[in-house]
Amino acid sequence: MREQLSELLGPLVSELGYELWELEYVQRRGGSLLRLYIDSPRGITLDDCERVSHAVSERLDAVDPIPDRYVLEVSSPGVDRVLRTPAHFERFTGERVRVEMMRPIEGRKRFLGWLLAVDEREITLNVDGGRVILPLDEIHKARLAPDL
Repeated sequence: MREQLSELLGPLVSELGYELWELEYVQRRGGSLLRLYIDSPRGITLDDCERVSHAVSERLDAVDPIPDRYVLEVSSPGVDRVLRTPAHFERFTGERVRVEMMRPIEGRKRFLGWLLAVDEREITLNVDGGRVILPLDEIHKARLAPDL
């Protein structure tokens, strides 16, 4: 469902002048949650979220891809944004990231370090002065970890 919704809504969000950074679809008792994270080079305001929310609501009402009740939320990805795709990681090369793996790599599952390099299969981090290579398809969660 997540992929189907991304394909349906991604072009619409782009037409409005935003990037669909992430889409979450969570089925819950009593109704589902559809959360869109949008971004733009100038940042995201409440007005931007409302504009996208109205357009997405209209599209979802017309196509009706979600069979049960749902709540729609539109938000900015925030400073500690989720990183999922190679393009996400590429954009933030040089930044500090927090990564949790599905299985241990070099004896650990959690890493906090500086993102040094990205390709289609893996990322390279500087962790405690050493390099660690992590396969993208084995990353459970990854987020920016800015010094605040």
